[in-house]
Amino acid sequence: MSSPRTFDVVVLGAGAAGMMAAATAGQRKRRVALVDHNDQPGRKILISGGGRANFTNLNCTAANYLSANPHFVKSALALYSAQHFIELVNAYRIRWHEKTLGQLFCDHSARSIVELLQEECRRGEVECLYSTRILAVEREAAGGFRLETSRGELRAGALIVATGGLSIPKLGATGLGYEIARNFGLRVVVPRPALVPLVLTGAEQRWTGLAGVAVDVVAQAGKARFREKMLVTHRGLSGPAVLQASSYWQQGQSLVIDLAPGTDKATQNLLEPLRLPRARRDATAFRSALRQNLPQRLANFLAEEAEPAGWSNHQLDEAEHGLHNWTFHPAGTEGYDKAEVTAGGVDTRDLDSRTLAARAVSGLHFVGEVVDVTGWLGGYNFQWAWSSGVAAGRAV
Repeated sequence: MSSPRTFDVVVLGAGAAGMMAAATAGQRKRRVALVDHNDQPGRKILISGGGRANFTNLNCTAANYLSANPHFVKSALALYSAQHFIELVNAYRIRWHEKTLGQLFCDHSARSIVELLQEECRRGEVECLYSTRILAVEREAAGGFRLETSRGELRAGALIVATGGLSIPKLGATGLGYEIARNFGLRVVVPRPALVPLVLTGAEQRWTGLAGVAVDVVAQAGKARFREKMLVTHRGLSGPAVLQASSYWQQGQSLVIDLAPGTDKATQNLLEPLRLPRARRDATAFRSALRQNLPQRLANFLAEEAEPAGWSNHQLDEAEHGLHNWTFHPAGTEGYDKAEVTAGGVDTRDLDSRTLAARAVSGLHFVGEVVDVTGWLGGYNFQWAWSSGVAAGRAV
């Protein structure tokens, strides 16, 4: 049997947060091992942003994150902001562009972000152990950690867990990080799919006949409201507005959609043409009014689904209200297979917000998606990966 290999730091998980943590610690002259059961790093980065990696957002604040502790992200984001990562991207001469709402994408391939992180790890002389399974993680009596792996035993004074969540299992997602947390006595907020399409059943399944239709809406789940596109799918609802709302949606809740939000200052009045002097008030006029402001397939569908019971002012008011407050009752989500991230995770009450260290276990850190911090769609989750990874990498 080979003798144990000893490092200052072992990082579990070679995704965005893990590579960032390993590179940061390595460049501080720590001897670092980066361990992953996949045969290559950054697999989730490679498919993100349509293959162009929405690597951060110019508007990152604590308000863009969902967590049991809404203030938890503030320290890490202040330590390493979106601007810091932009400077790193610029240093590698990676060309990028801004899309809507502050979202930054690579001009070419997401692979350039993975290569940046690999080079940062090389500069830190990080030893990368891919295709390596973790069989056991134990605390040593004298302090530090012993890891039994498929490639032998590792020992380290500090352990950074960056194993991600349960989303997109085909890329190798597992619950290892939650298991490690529980084994060391940390609490775990029940994980669930987030940034995920919602499924419609029963009478609402009629909407799936509009698969492919996209429309600008305001989607509301609980108190959270998002104005972006909604996309009807063959199973239910998706698109940025719905994905955003899904992180706040709970099983059994309704999802309220304003199908014609208008401007910021005024709600769009779809049925105003029917209120004009001497205007027709009938099904044909109703359909025509909807077609003026909505995609034709959607307008035709709503002309049947939302036709008023009559044509009085009161009945038109009720129809208008319904179009701005269309209430869906999703049966569930499309699950981890289609979820971009996992909500829930290692309870922030058990972690130091400045270092991501477990309060009760010296040298143990959790970063990235494995923590109960979920960003909005649009680069926020990558920024949490960079920020939390740097916070832990600087602390070990």
